[in-house]
Amino acid sequence: MPQDPFFIPVSGFELPRFAGVPTFMRLPHVPPGHPRLDEVQIGLVGAPWDGGTTNRPGPRHGPRALRDASTMMRAENGVTRVRPFEAARCADLGDVAPNPADLMDSLGRMERFYRDLQQKGIRPLTAGGDHLCTLPILRALAGDGPLGMIHFDSHTDLFHSYFGGSLYTHGTPFRRAVEEGLLDPVRVTMIGIRGTAYDFEDRDFAKSVGIRVIPIEEFHSRPLEDVMAEARDRAGGGRTYVSYDIDFIDPAFAPGTGTPEIGGPNSWQALRVVHLLAGVNIVGADVVEVSPPFDLGGMTAYLGASVMFELLCIMATGIKG
Repeated sequence: MPQDPFFIPVSGFELPRFAGVPTFMRLPHVPPGHPRLDEVQIGLVGAPWDGGTTNRPGPRHGPRALRDASTMMRAENGVTRVRPFEAARCADLGDVAPNPADLMDSLGRMERFYRDLQQKGIRPLTAGGDHLCTLPILRALAGDGPLGMIHFDSHTDLFHSYFGGSLYTHGTPFRRAVEEGLLDPVRVTMIGIRGTAYDFEDRDFAKSVGIRVIPIEEFHSRPLEDVMAEARDRAGGGRTYVSYDIDFIDPAFAPGTGTPEIGGPNSWQALRVVHLLAGVNIVGADVVEVSPPFDLGGMTAYLGASVMFELLCIMATGIKG
């Protein structure tokens, strides 16, 4: 059946893409309480919060930059030919309102926001925010049992704590998620891990619980199709979350992030790994750690918005009905 015109983005042939109030991919704005919220199948959400950042702040400004850059997205994927806005009812649900003065309150606010989406059957696609934002999303989505996860990043974010006992930073969300039973470790694959280290506590923990870490040297030595086939096999047919840290990409292509690591994939590889998620049962996804203060000409925001579009295409083709 043809898609309801309400959920079709504004065309650049009707209104220039630099005009109008920006929403994610020029979709309708359907905030909480909107009369058509219950019709949404995939909700694009901003999480403007970086209270878990341990070095260079700035991802709190990521959602605005990603919204603006995403107005460049058109109706059809030029590689896969997917037309996501016809395959699923998508909308911009606005931002989760954080409390910048209280980390734990912000985590609670985000969990409640996403739990409401989960109860309505809306699959979230989130623009962060730092990577700690993923933890409350997982808390909300794992109510029916632990999730698998495919994680693109230069860091595992599996550390126990920072600075003598701080359990909640952007370097700890997946340690907490495993401890809380939100993730099934044997269905988790972390891809692109690299950089200098103080120790290998995170890698040792991953090995002890069955998480598969694919470091960057292995990523570059294998065909992308082979790497992603392994990730899909580990995820299986169960409910799976995709978390995409923009610092997975080499900083030559994505400089606007707080903790860049050299030696990563180029922009084509960054998109190709998402194409190869086809068939995964994705119940939610995010793109995090875009930091506009460190960006150059908006290139990181545009690449991040492009990754979001690729994720949306995969998610939309998995929607039934």
